[in-house]
Amino acid sequence: MSKKVGLFYGTQTGKTESAAEMIRDEFGDGVVMLQDISQADATDLEEYQCLIIGCPTWNIGELQSDWEGFFPELDTINFSGKLVAYFGTGDQLGYGDNFQDAMGILEEKISERGGKTVGYWPKDGYDFNESKAFKNGKFVGLALDDDNQSDLTDQRIKAWVAQLKTEFGL
Repeated sequence: MSKKVGLFYGTQTGKTESAAEMIRDEFGDGVVMLQDISQADATDLEEYQCLIIGCPTWNIGELQSDWEGFFPELDTINFSGKLVAYFGTGDQLGYGDNFQDAMGILEEKISERGGKTVGYWPKDGYDFNESKAFKNGKFVGLALDDDNQSDLTDQRIKAWVAQLKTEFGL
């Protein structure tokens, strides 16, 4: 496993950071490099062939503030040939009309810049009305809801990381 994976996340309450750490740990020692997006610049993302992008949906369908600040930088990055996986934290019951929108906003922008999305996730077990992260019958990445389904987070991360190891070719 010579390929390293860059995991870039933004966090407001710590839930997304905790999920990022769990994902890193599930991959095993030295595979995933964690970086808080508030401390990153465009060249940091360019260093990796495989990326994991983590962002909570904030307020009503908005990007978390550090990702909102970084969003214009995405236009300067060539994601062609990069495999990009996404995960998000959100509240499907309190915000069922925009559950995981931030993940969808980031996936759309990075795909426009050439990134190839991997890590699609089924909607089974979720209860929401609308989501910008829901396309072609699946989420564009791992949807976590620690507000209502914290008991499912561990098993969802384990299953998703196993899927990503295959999709990343690790």
